[in-house]
Amino acid sequence: MKPYVKPHALQFGVFQHRIKAALVRLFKGHATVVGRRSEDSALYDLSLATYDTGDLFDQSLADELAAGDGFSLLCGRYEGVDHRVVEHLVDGEVSVGDVVLSGGEVAACLVIEAVARLLPGAMGNSASPVTESFGASGLLEEPQYTRPADFRGWTVPDVLLSGDHGRIERWRLAQAVHRTLRVRPDLIEARGGLSDQEQRLLEEFPAVPYP
Repeated sequence: MKPYVKPHALQFGVFQHRIKAALVRLFKGHATVVGRRSEDSALYDLSLATYDTGDLFDQSLADELAAGDGFSLLCGRYEGVDHRVVEHLVDGEVSVGDVVLSGGEVAACLVIEAVARLLPGAMGNSASPVTESFGASGLLEEPQYTRPADFRGWTVPDVLLSGDHGRIERWRLAQAVHRTLRVRPDLIEARGGLSDQEQRLLEEFPAVPYP
């Protein structure tokens, strides 16, 4: 009997008890399809188990899953699931970090949230995934400000009120670099250090205060 498959691109808590036509392996946080398409479906059927031993879920894996044909998440409770399920019925494991949860449902919600927002039409501004943290620049996003410009004497930086869009963009990049250097210097190292332009921006714009 052919198993029921939900028609949604993102399937929650579902896995199929059948031999996979598409073999998938997880390597260094990336899902790589090495098999072929299913004979009875135009979609790849990728099943992942939320597990503490899995590959760390990060933005690059979210990007790859969003670009794929859909996936299923298997969520264990307490001690997880029978290892024979992990061994034979899923394609890989994914972990949300070095933390223990009572079940994988919360971890699955995190994965779904990170992936779903990358799907076409999910965000009003298509440039958002490019300019935000862990985007194309490899930096953390700059600090955000909104109205009013003065709240309890806490003021928005003058440059953001200047109307000079070129200077505002330089300030934003400078603050992104300052912030990344402060809390995630490993991201700077991973992208090969700072460019000459970024070095000049750090000199032009001091970092905003942090607690």
